[in-house]
Formats: sequence, structure tokens, C-alpha cells
Amino acid sequence: MHPAISQHRSGISAICQRYRIQRLDVFGSAARADDFDPANSDADFLVEFAPGVQPGLNSLFGAKADLEALLGRGVDLVEPGAVRNPYVLASINSHREAIYAA
Repeated sequence: MHPAISQHRSGISAICQRYRIQRLDVFGSAARADDFDPANSDADFLVEFAPGVQPGLNSLFGAKADLEALLGRGVDLVEPGAVRNPYVLASINSHREAIYAA
């Protein structure tokens, strides 16, 4: 995981608690770190909400906006069930790294 992401673990934890996120994993270039451009790269996260939580647009967009403000870069939030392509899912799973788990 790139330091531009890992240095914000405590703030990320607070955001996850606020939006009842059970698990947040970073993937893509931010997880690999070798091809992450601190000036231009966005951060991609797999987000899993706590059991029984039906995340609405306010939860998804609120968490996204708060993470973008904290990290100072664009953020993409993806729920694991939304990834239908098995090749894309395999690629995500090969580099994902937990940044928060309740």
C-alpha cells in the first residue's frame, strides 16, 4: 500500500465507523504502490457495509466525499458484489489489502 494512503489509517477508520463500514480494502495502483502516482492517481477501495446496513446513496457518496477530502484525491468505492467480471475480480483480489476491518 502506498504511504499516501496508509498514513491516513486513523482518519479512514473514523470515516468507516461513521458510515458503518465493516471492511475497507484498497486495490489497484494504491495497493500495488509501484505504479501509484502521488500527484495524479486516484484510490480504489472495496467497501463492505456492516450486516443489516442497506447503504443508500447518502452512505456511498458521503463516504466517498469524506475519503476524497481526507486523501486529497479522487476515490472510487466498489461493493464486492458489483464486480461481475471474474477476471476483473481476480485482478482486484490479487492486490487488495485491508485498510480497515471492524
